[in-house]
Amino acid sequence: DSERIPNLIVIRDGARLSEISESIIKFGVTEKELREALKNLRPPSPFVGSNLEGFLYPAMYSFTQGTEATQILNQMLQKFQWATEGIDWGSVEGFSANEVLTIASLVESEGTPDVFGNVARVIFNRLQIGMPLQFDSTVHYALDRRGEIRVSLKETKVASKYNTFLNRGLPPGPIGSPTRAAFDATLNPPQGDWLYFVTVKPGETRFTSSYETFLEWKAEY
Repeated sequence: DSERIPNLIVIRDGARLSEISESIIKFGVTEKELREALKNLRPPSPFVGSNLEGFLYPAMYSFTQGTEATQILNQMLQKFQWATEGIDWGSVEGFSANEVLTIASLVESEGTPDVFGNVARVIFNRLQIGMPLQFDSTVHYALDRRGEIRVSLKETKVASKYNTFLNRGLPPGPIGSPTRAAFDATLNPPQGDWLYFVTVKPGETRFTSSYETFLEWKAEY
């Protein structure tokens, strides 16, 4: 409750770094200060790189007015480490810790908690056979937009390394901040031969290995 808890910064599940940055700036941090803080901070071990996309954990944070950007970001990073405690980042054979994070962000963006595991299995199945992921969420990320359900044929051709319609394999990094549920689903997905899925109505997401069945369900949606 923002009326009872002052200076609230809310990071929703799957939020992007750009969206989190907007919330921090709205809190009162200057763009310059935030930019410097982001440049100087690094992801926790065993991750490599300098981009904090995916590492600022979804939660509600409250800070006293005047708290510096570095302190805010550090608390979000600490929350990530606390929420992911006990995860063996090397447990998915053939995938690095950064790639596991990226897959979890796709799971978070493409599914709902009740089907996270199935979505993760679809991702691994497609990667295994060299099939493009073709996820709308990666195009939305490349275009930096929210709220659109579909992407147009023209948009699927946008020149971006994050466009999984044009590029096979995983995008170069996460497309948002995953929750622990998305991580658990990525690390322990159920067995299945699914390659396609579609949500035909709220609470009903269907999975299949048949493209023809997928098209029928898509038409139903």
